Amino acid sequence: MKLNIILLLSLILGAQSMFAQDISEKKLRKHVTYLASDKLKGRGTATKEEMMAAKYIAKQFSKIGLQPKGEGNSYFHKFTFKKSSDPHGGFDANAPEMHSMNVAGYLDNGAENTIVIGAHYDHLGLGHDHNSLDANPTGKIHNGADDNASGTAGVIELARYLAKNDVKEKHNFLFLCFSGEELGLIGSKKYTESPTIDLNKVSFMINMDMIGRLNEEKRLVVGGVGTAPDFVPLFNSIKTDLGIKLDSAGIGPSDHTSFYLKNIPVLFFFTGQHSDYHKPSDDVNLVNFAGEKQVLELAITAIQSLDKKAKLTFQETKSNEEDTPRFKVTLGIMPDYTFEGPGVRADGITDGKPASIAGMKKGDVIIAMGDMDVNTMRDYMKALAAHKKGDTIKVKVKRGEGTEMLEATFK
Repeated sequence: MKLNIILLLSLILGAQSMFAQDISEKKLRKHVTYLASDKLKGRGTATKEEMMAAKYIAKQFSKIGLQPKGEGNSYFHKFTFKKSSDPHGGFDANAPEMHSMNVAGYLDNGAENTIVIGAHYDHLGLGHDHNSLDANPTGKIHNGADDNASGTAGVIELARYLAKNDVKEKHNFLFLCFSGEELGLIGSKKYTESPTIDLNKVSFMINMDMIGRLNEEKRLVVGGVGTAPDFVPLFNSIKTDLGIKLDSAGIGPSDHTSFYLKNIPVLFFFTGQHSDYHKPSDDVNLVNFAGEKQVLELAITAIQSLDKKAKLTFQETKSNEEDTPRFKVTLGIMPDYTFEGPGVRADGITDGKPASIAGMKKGDVIIAMGDMDVNTMRDYMKALAAHKKGDTIKVKVKRGEGTEMLEATFK
């Protein structure tokens, strides 16, 4: 009898595990591999290849069973815009009108309020828009595996998880993939100006931009935590081996900004910049899918906790724009925004720039520039603001267990 009971329990548990929902690394890899393939030529905004990406996302939403939440019973939220040919940006009234679209799918739980989960799916295409960091970008495919096929795949996987987990959450979910982010958050701005749901009923928005390069230290930036009083206590209570760096600001260089400006609480998940950022080398083979799974599992933990609450209360966060030091020179490093200091760690060095010429290496931590100590990113920006082209300064870096004194000339 005892043996039969054990066998029965084993069969029950086996059946439960067979149907249990989980974030799938295999599915993440599949989505990123397609979106970041050469076939899509970098998903440049308003290109036919970006349209292919949009149709792929819509197909995944349909397979999952999400309701179309674009226009005309479709998954597509279409918009037009004018793209300036000026490499410095700005509005150009004479520029040709461009056509693109966001992709929107809806999980209707019959709830009063909705949680928005989003990411941009566009990238730099063939490097014609002056935003590549490659020395000679024109004509090169910028696949954007991390930026932001990783976030787009995350949206699709979270949609699958929440639609198939046999739980009816207390919120509805709107899954949004934005176009035009790389040209200035165009798609998310267009959506918030012409939404397909009532934004007054949105509890909060989660934005995922570059979540595919979790490093060995497992550092993850979670931005926007100052936009609702529930966020900081939540993340401080979560037990995880991820090293979470909290940032309070609601305004940042990605699509959550558009929702924050509509007085909606936001969260921004970001595993940090790297030396392949905005370069043709941002490819699938460099994506850490196991790490991305961990990031998405953290998002699920946060969603499940916040789903128990009523509509979150919006808090305005202090804008740093007026307080940000203005500088006209650069060292030519890619700062590691997940590094908590003291100092500013270089996650990448641009060839031919002052840091490279001075002999700075990836992993060096800048601890002083000229007569200024550098403990934070703000200190680093202040130090840059204090100099002009032609100035030569001493740069003290921590390298391994020792320090080096380098000499850099701003060009």
